[in-house]
Amino acid sequence: MRNINDLIDKAIELRNRGLRSGEIADELNISRETATWLLTRAKRESGVKAPEDIFVDWSMIGKSSSRLMLIATCMADMVEETLNELDTNVDVVVGVALSGVPLANIVAYQYGVELAVVHPGKHRYEEGKDQKETKATFSENYSSVRGKRCVIIDDVITTGSTAEETVKLIQDSGGEAVAMAVIIDKKGIESIGSVAVRSLVRVGRVG
Repeated sequence: MRNINDLIDKAIELRNRGLRSGEIADELNISRETATWLLTRAKRESGVKAPEDIFVDWSMIGKSSSRLMLIATCMADMVEETLNELDTNVDVVVGVALSGVPLANIVAYQYGVELAVVHPGKHRYEEGKDQKETKATFSENYSSVRGKRCVIIDDVITTGSTAEETVKLIQDSGGEAVAMAVIIDKKGIESIGSVAVRSLVRVGRVG
């Protein structure tokens, strides 16, 4: 995808495949507001200002298992550095669905610890409904976080809302979130409460 029209076409394609705006946002690594704006613009509705956002396409990594492993290895190294700084360790790696899960699986394997999976609330959010009704949940097919130190792995931080939601879910579930690692941070977050946030690439705006 090289321009805004390609992005609009892709958003429409994903919507036609049955994805909700939150899922479209996750697939395109944009905010939910940007996803809604793309779909609104596709309907030729004017008067809505484009949100300030940056589109990220890391599919050249995602389509290659070897590249994915190398990137996840870099993330694991970054996590280890952070854990050493905090003088702590990890019991379970928490992958944020969808794109964070394959990365988290590799990181968990390299650490020899358990894997937990979070389904963020935005994946179940539908326009017109109360956002508070669509909370994040853990997948029952993976590890519990109760009584365990957790490292969160995701691909991109856009607004930070999913990261904050995941930290709260871990805490509410009796776990301790100690660090979070992502490929790209578009928000410039250094921490969420006491949870250290690290990224391989941080995006900054000038002006």
